[in-house]
Amino acid sequence: MNSSFNYLPQNERKKIMLICDDIRVHSGVATIAKELVLNTAQHFNWVNIAGAINHPEKGKRFDLSQDTNTNTKLTDASVFLYPVDNYGDADLIRHMIEVEKPDAIMLITDPRYFEWLFAIENEIRKHMPIIYLNIWDDYPAPLYNKAFYESCDALLAISKQTKLINELVLDEKRGKKIIEYVPHGLNHDVYYPIVKENELKELETLKSTIFGGKEKDFVVFFNSRNIRRKQTSDVIYSYRLFCDMLPKEKSDKCILIMHTTPIDNNGTDLYAVVDKICPDYRVELHGTKIEATLLNQLYNVADCTINIANNEGFGLSTAESLMAGTPIIVSVTGGLQDQCGFEYTADDYINIETLSNKKKHNHTPHGVWVNPIWPTATNINGSPLTPYIYDDRVNDYDVANAIFEFYNMGRDVRKEKGLKGREWALNNLSSKIMCDALINGIETTLEKFQPRKKYDLYKIV
Repeated sequence: MNSSFNYLPQNERKKIMLICDDIRVHSGVATIAKELVLNTAQHFNWVNIAGAINHPEKGKRFDLSQDTNTNTKLTDASVFLYPVDNYGDADLIRHMIEVEKPDAIMLITDPRYFEWLFAIENEIRKHMPIIYLNIWDDYPAPLYNKAFYESCDALLAISKQTKLINELVLDEKRGKKIIEYVPHGLNHDVYYPIVKENELKELETLKSTIFGGKEKDFVVFFNSRNIRRKQTSDVIYSYRLFCDMLPKEKSDKCILIMHTTPIDNNGTDLYAVVDKICPDYRVELHGTKIEATLLNQLYNVADCTINIANNEGFGLSTAESLMAGTPIIVSVTGGLQDQCGFEYTADDYINIETLSNKKKHNHTPHGVWVNPIWPTATNINGSPLTPYIYDDRVNDYDVANAIFEFYNMGRDVRKEKGLKGREWALNNLSSKIMCDALINGIETTLEKFQPRKKYDLYKIV
């Protein structure tokens, strides 16, 4: 980690109040937030309003500066953390602004969690900007988010599709906002191809444990939550369809490893699904949370990693897989598109609404590291808070064929494609790229920030 990049002495740095998940935990939001803090601590001072449901450390204050120094080779980092229930409330934020005196507030996660904060945006933006690192899973452009987006000074979009959605929703007001693409970035020292002799021995031990001492020729890996939009049952069914294509002696040497909670009220009972849908083939379900070191080993054990979600803001697991040098199978939706190597920029990015026949896009140029699955059906879903959003559904037979295609390549070819995926990820999805873009976005916002007036005047005819 290059702590000298964009370095400013501590007393010259702007202080950013980051409201999101507790950066010490292992949620997707927390993982990215921690990476952002660690890789920009040389340029900004950070205060994390650290959210969790019924946070056990609520009301405490933690100084993470020395830990940050250790991890970044800095000597003067300033990182403080305040645990709160959920993400706090208006009174708490007013108090924290008075105590910490930040130069900007930055938010991460779904805007509905911050309705209470957007309600006081006029009060906050008289003194400092609100910066929203945001993502949205799919079209149609969510006009129900317009008030949220208008309450921010900057919208930093995690996916290319999100940047376009921000612009579509704001419409004529988009010129008054900072809207930039800040791609999710990963630490290449955490996720990497394992080649060192001592690490390879540990990998063989792990394989023996998982496989029960039996040799396996092909491993499909799934690492996501067991929730409906992740299509966990379809992953199992697609794997079964793939195994049905093989002779028994070959399917016996295949395995699907699913690192997810086996039973979740937001998803389904995967034990029951396996018993009914895939009883003749090997499916391993592992729900225990694991450290990044073991997770990297699992990516290295895998021959491909799969995510066929019908909605996906980014898809962290397949990006981690690429950084580890393992190829991926993804549905062409949301932020997963950013991992496919399509030749689209954030300004002309693919708009699902314009695709009358998605099958004609099956030959769209993409990276060799991915088998992209184009949706064969798009449905409208919704709820009172989010009235409409597309569900991009893939065909399980298409997924099975994509798995089969990787299987037929052989291990050496798969590894070659995976390594090209890592090379691409290093140039497109690295922590440095993400944090360079974040620093630029925050600095641009601070430079152009115009405090809100005390009140607005409207002429009523």
